[in-house]
Amino acid sequence: MSCFAGPFTDVVMTELKLSNPTEKRVCFKVKTTAPKRYCVRPNSGIIEPGGKVAVSLMLQPFTYDPKEKNKHKFMVLTMVAPDEFESQDALWKEMPQDQLMDSKLKCVFEMPESEQNNLDSSVKKDESAKSMDTSFTSAELPNANVHAGNLESELKRSMENCKRLSQDLRDARQENSRLKEEAVRLRKVTKVETERSTPSASSSSRTVSMEEPSASLPPIVYLVAAIILGLIIGKFIL
Repeated sequence: MSCFAGPFTDVVMTELKLSNPTEKRVCFKVKTTAPKRYCVRPNSGIIEPGGKVAVSLMLQPFTYDPKEKNKHKFMVLTMVAPDEFESQDALWKEMPQDQLMDSKLKCVFEMPESEQNNLDSSVKKDESAKSMDTSFTSAELPNANVHAGNLESELKRSMENCKRLSQDLRDARQENSRLKEEAVRLRKVTKVETERSTPSASSSSRTVSMEEPSASLPPIVYLVAAIILGLIIGKFIL
């Protein structure tokens, strides 16, 4: 178990002592479940046979809450070091899991009595302030309910207006489609009637044009034609 004594307004440090009672070199590594809250120096190394190593565990400043349950833990991994190896990092990666030994340590936060009393007073003040805020909010609830009722009625009216406008828009679209169809139908009827009336008009114009030359000949033309005809007949008689 690792114990950290408050106040926790600054870095709090405690020591973890590791010993090697065996006759072989032992590699160790220290891990934590909250790496952002703790600094571990050194976090790994080698303990000589019969030797000891002190590991510093440093807790970073934070706001202490006695009601909050602390679930932070440290885990110490150890293994027998081989006679020759290149680096500890490679050794930890290559070592089989069944050859590793681990020990778990729970973290405990302790607040001094004077600091604990001050903290209790602060907690009571906070609870009292929360109670006052709750009472004030409860007093405002009737007005809030009235305001909510007004908003609900306004929302209903807005929805009805939207429905009415949507229906008007649909009716306008249907009327527009009907007018377009009627315009197309009228254009077709006009085209058919125009095609029917065009041939008779052209034939009548041709008849009039053929009749106009004969009707427009002056009497002198007939007189000249009669004289020429008489000369021709007289020539054949003589």
